[in-house]
Amino acid sequence: GKYNNALPLERQSRAYKSNGINLATNTMANWVIKSAENYLSLLYDRLHELIYENTIIHADESPVKVMRIDNNKIKNGKKTYMWVYRNRPSLSSKPVVLYDWQPSRRADHPREFLKDFSGTVITDGYQVYHKLGKERKDLTIGGCWIHARRPFADFIKSLGDSTTDTIAHEAYAMITEMLHIDNGFDDLPAEDRLKQRQLILTEKVDAYFTWVKKKYDQVTHNSTIGKALAYSIHQETYLRTFLSNGDVPMDNNYAEQAIRPFTIGRKNFVCIESSAVAKVSAIIYSLFDTSKANYLNAYEYFKLLLIKISQHIDNTD
Repeated sequence: GKYNNALPLERQSRAYKSNGINLATNTMANWVIKSAENYLSLLYDRLHELIYENTIIHADESPVKVMRIDNNKIKNGKKTYMWVYRNRPSLSSKPVVLYDWQPSRRADHPREFLKDFSGTVITDGYQVYHKLGKERKDLTIGGCWIHARRPFADFIKSLGDSTTDTIAHEAYAMITEMLHIDNGFDDLPAEDRLKQRQLILTEKVDAYFTWVKKKYDQVTHNSTIGKALAYSIHQETYLRTFLSNGDVPMDNNYAEQAIRPFTIGRKNFVCIESSAVAKVSAIIYSLFDTSKANYLNAYEYFKLLLIKISQHIDNTD
């Protein structure tokens, strides 16, 4: 109910009570914590190993308020972050979605999580990933063209139907065209997709950045459009990554889709009581979202896990 249907434990407790069942919130919370710590964390660790079998990982993070860190009560709570990583499934691997709760947004956290990974990480442009890419030769960072297009789309929306002849409209159209063309290569093998990208899209990408830099010199840099253009300019290296690897996508939609269940749940529970619960939530969200990504029945899957894992742990042989 909490992790699959975004129903806070307190709300579930009230629902049980209205049906004549006295099941305290603390009791359910303890069940969740013990299940995760004693059993489900073992599978989480194994999935962390499996996610490295892919050469492409999508990454994102979302804030969440935690009221108590390491048993220290914090007035009004502390802004912490739930990081999410999702592999890009191949013919030889299955989808894996992993959450990693951390008390900050520092580079130390993805550095630790990705320390055994070699390949490409697709991100939304957050600079800590760029820092990691500069630290390691075996790690490449790819940018997201959807994020590059978003500020132009937001500006167009703010204008309504007042005009269609703006820098924002032109930028939006150029990026949308490139995304549309690339979508047409989805069914091609990676090598053929790369050839088509280099044949058709390289010229368009070059033209886009030439245009962006020209327009940036013509606008106020602190304006909405100036900042939108600056984003593309600063992200150029990473936005071009897809032109050198046929397996690398143009967007980070996989990560945004992966973290959505957590953001929906956060709207209902608002904050997390403690750092211990936050860590447990990361484990359980990971297993729920991985099960759904693999088209499993979440209830039956968790029932099987809790039965089978407990049997193996309790087996002294």
